[in-house]
Amino acid sequence: MKLTLTRRFLMASAITFTALAASGPLAIAQDKPVIRMSTPASETDQRSVALATVFGPAIGEFATYQPHYNASLVPQGSELEAIAAGDLEMSITSAQELANFLPEFSIFATGYVHRSAQHQVNVFSDPLMDPFKEKVESELGVKLLAVMYLGKRHVNLRFPRSEKNIMTPADLAGVNLRMPGSDAWQFLGRALGANPTPVAFTEIYTGLQTGSVDGQDNPLPTVVDAKFYEVTKQVSLTAHLVDLNYVAFSKAVWDKLTPEQQATVQKAAEDAAQAGREGQLKKEDELVAFLKDQGLEVYEPDLDAFRTHVQAQYVGSDFAKAWPEGVLDKINAIAD
Repeated sequence: MKLTLTRRFLMASAITFTALAASGPLAIAQDKPVIRMSTPASETDQRSVALATVFGPAIGEFATYQPHYNASLVPQGSELEAIAAGDLEMSITSAQELANFLPEFSIFATGYVHRSAQHQVNVFSDPLMDPFKEKVESELGVKLLAVMYLGKRHVNLRFPRSEKNIMTPADLAGVNLRMPGSDAWQFLGRALGANPTPVAFTEIYTGLQTGSVDGQDNPLPTVVDAKFYEVTKQVSLTAHLVDLNYVAFSKAVWDKLTPEQQATVQKAAEDAAQAGREGQLKKEDELVAFLKDQGLEVYEPDLDAFRTHVQAQYVGSDFAKAWPEGVLDKINAIAD
């Protein structure tokens, strides 16, 4: 394993060891290894439900699936280090987290790289992903089994459509759009054509209510859960980020399985990802109807105009320097 032992890694490993010490050794069952899944998600999250109801039972003949929710086993953001150190068997990880170790993964966390949930699956299954997967295995000791759909982020504004009709990036000119404060998120906001404004998540509702921001971007479940629909008038379904997680599995544990068990684990991960994907897509469809019932205008803009404009902003930027040559064109050529 070639993982660089950075100060962050050493500190995270110490925290992880303390947390895991109380959970007991791997094989606490008499004849079955325990596959501990650590996730920051809740028990009711679509990803958690799918893994518990599909993945767990599928591997039950030879392993015990043991999920730990709300980052209760390993601190959020430390899961990859825990797997690399041999202290954890399984987690879900984002392209953003992987990019902290392997910068080329940033391509999968940028605007309009993925077009849909199915496009995510097709990209993950394409041979272009093989070098990415192999590098994660060789440098982190992590095997990426499947891709899980998180949802699409859209533009949600306090203006009615009669005042601001967001069909192209030009229509976002002058709009103060709340975006997370990191450089990558602020870059995406500018690429969309807006004036990105960093505001803490807990202050978004008040900002929309008072007009200190004109809008925010989030998946529809967040718009509903945080009640942003109470202080906004429209959602332009820009789908500027089709977000994902990867099912991450310990390569060391994988190598101890028989070929038959490996095939079962692989299929179980794929089936769980599919179940979670279907659940999340259904939920998104239901929320469109809910938001319309609340009086919001929900509509689809010119996605080709947005995609072309946003990708042009990334090409040649610092964010694209780590991308393997030609990979963006290959991703764009893969069908949904």
